[in-house]
Amino acid sequence: MTEGPVRLGIVGHGVQGGSYARAIHAGEVEGMVLGAVCDRNESKREAAHGYGVPYFADHEAMIASGAVDAVVATVPHFQHPEVVIAALEAGLHALAEKPAGVYAAQVRQMNDVAAAHPDLTYAIMFNQRTNPLYRRIKEIVDGGEIGAIRRSSWIITTWYRPQVYYEQSAWRATWGGEGGGVLVNQSPHQLDLWQWICGMPKTVTAKLGFGFRREIAVEDEATILADYGDGVTGTFITATHDLIGTDRFEILGDRGKIVVEGSARATVTRLDKDEQEISAAVPLEDVFRVVSGGSQLYESTSETLEFASQWGGQHMEVLRNFAANIRHGEPLIAPGSDGINGVKLANAAHLSAWLGREVAVDGEDESYLRELNSRIRAEGQFPERS
Repeated sequence: MTEGPVRLGIVGHGVQGGSYARAIHAGEVEGMVLGAVCDRNESKREAAHGYGVPYFADHEAMIASGAVDAVVATVPHFQHPEVVIAALEAGLHALAEKPAGVYAAQVRQMNDVAAAHPDLTYAIMFNQRTNPLYRRIKEIVDGGEIGAIRRSSWIITTWYRPQVYYEQSAWRATWGGEGGGVLVNQSPHQLDLWQWICGMPKTVTAKLGFGFRREIAVEDEATILADYGDGVTGTFITATHDLIGTDRFEILGDRGKIVVEGSARATVTRLDKDEQEISAAVPLEDVFRVVSGGSQLYESTSETLEFASQWGGQHMEVLRNFAANIRHGEPLIAPGSDGINGVKLANAAHLSAWLGREVAVDGEDESYLRELNSRIRAEGQFPERS
C-alpha cells in the first residue's frame, strides 16, 4: 500500500505506450503520475522530452533508477515477460500489455515470479474486461441465470488489415518477430473474454489459414473448435480479410441464451424451466405441432443489455484500477496471472493446425515450442526461443 500517486514507467514509447504517457501526463488517470519513459529507439525517446520526466534507453536502467514504482510493458509480444520479470524481481509493480507473451512456458515463468512476490501488484491490460456489457454477461453466467453452458460461439472478423499493414515493419506477421497473426495480435481480448465468461476448454481442434488472403507467414484466419468435456463445445472464428466483418457472440445454456451483437448490445432470454425438462413434458400427440412451430412449450423473459463504453476510457480504467490496487488494495479487474489462458488457447490452436490433430490445452508446451522454433529457424531472421 502507498499513500502517494503511483509513478509509472512506460517501457516502449510507441503507439500504445505513447498514448498512456500522454494521458497520465495530462492527469487523466487517478492515482497515477508519469515517472519515466524508456525506449531503445532514440527518436521515440526524444518524443518524450516534453513530459519532463527521466528517459532511458533500456528497461534495466529505468528499473534501477528509483524513478518509478511500477512499469507497463508496451513492447513486442515476446518481450512482455522479460520486462515484467525484471520489474517484479527488482521490487516494482508490473502491468503487461496483451498478450501476456507468445508461448505458455514463458508466461508460466512470469506467473511463477509474480507468485513469489505476492506483495507486488501484477496485472494485464485486458481493457475489454472493463466493458460493462461483458461484466454483466459474466455476472449472468456465473449466477446460473441461463443454466449450465452447453455451447458458445464467437465470430469476430472485424479486424480488417490490408496487405500494406503487414509491410510496415520486418518483424510484423512473422513467427520470430511477432509470434503469430490474428490470434496473437488482434483477438487476444476476445480469447480472454471467451474463457473468462465460458471457462477454459480441455482440448482444441483448429483450422488456420497461414497466409490465406495475405502474403504473410502467420495466420490471417482461424476457426477453432473447443471441447470442454461432457458434450460442451465452443467455436471461435476470426480473420483479418473480411471487409464487411461480423462480431457475434452466442452462449447457449440449459435455461436460456445470450446473443451479443457488435460487443455493444446483448439479448438475454431466460427460460422458466430447464430445456430437458421442457422436452420431457411434450406428449406424443403434440409432437407435430411442436416441430412445426405451432405449440408454445415454455415461458420465457427477454432482456436487452446496452451500455456506453468508450474504447480509450477502457484502457484508462485498467490503469486507474492498477494504481488503486497498489495504493489501497482495490481488487484487480485483470490479474496478470489470467494472461496465460488466452496464450494457451492460441498455442493450442497453432499446434493443432500445424500437426493436424486435436490438442490438449495443457501439457503440450514442449511440442508447441519445438514447432514454433522450427518456423522461426526457417524464417532465418530472429533467434529461436527457449
